[in-house]
Amino acid sequence: MTRQIVLDTETTGLSHEQGHRVIEIGAVEILNRHTTGRHYHVYLNPDREVDAGALEVHGLSNEFLSDKPRFASVAMEFLAFIQDAELIIHNAPFDVGFLNAELARIQQAALKSHCAGVLDTLKLAKELHPGQKNNLDALCRRYDVDNSGRAYHGALLDAQLLAEVYLSMTRGQDSLAIDLGGSPAAGGVATLARPEVLIILQPSPDELAAHGAYLEGLAKESGQAVDW
Repeated sequence: MTRQIVLDTETTGLSHEQGHRVIEIGAVEILNRHTTGRHYHVYLNPDREVDAGALEVHGLSNEFLSDKPRFASVAMEFLAFIQDAELIIHNAPFDVGFLNAELARIQQAALKSHCAGVLDTLKLAKELHPGQKNNLDALCRRYDVDNSGRAYHGALLDAQLLAEVYLSMTRGQDSLAIDLGGSPAAGGVATLARPEVLIILQPSPDELAAHGAYLEGLAKESGQAVDW
């Protein structure tokens, strides 16, 4: 089964190299391209002041964070939740850099040692929509994901929104099982295995409605009618 964790953090400032810390972690589980309802969420005491600019973004004050646990006390629980999963992160270098800095402080291996890899949805969005805004708010609008409750950035809320955006953004890109009829290295040709019985599955009314909504989104995005 394919297990993915959509992850986001909030921090005291923009640079972990300047000593800024993680103050919130939010993570949402996806299993076989379906959100499971399982999530991980924690606020953290950073043992330092929150920058004024960061406070305006996430609204997490020094007073609010003062009685929260330190990263060291929740690290094993966090690592257990993400263990062996692919991480889905928007602007991944930012979050990965901060989490690696936190792990280094407690003599733990870097994030890549605990997960199956990292997919950066910002990079993916730029490839799909070059020259357009690709922040989370813009992607929510583009893929009709309701972000009306996002007055501030919040790690769990943003992870939940990103999970919906990611699933919409990658719809139709599921891998196909392919039976190799010959070795390409030996001059063979990869062929699809033909089933003995062709099974035709009729879409449900909900699936037809979802497909119609998807086509409307494509038409809106491309500016022209979509006939399939």
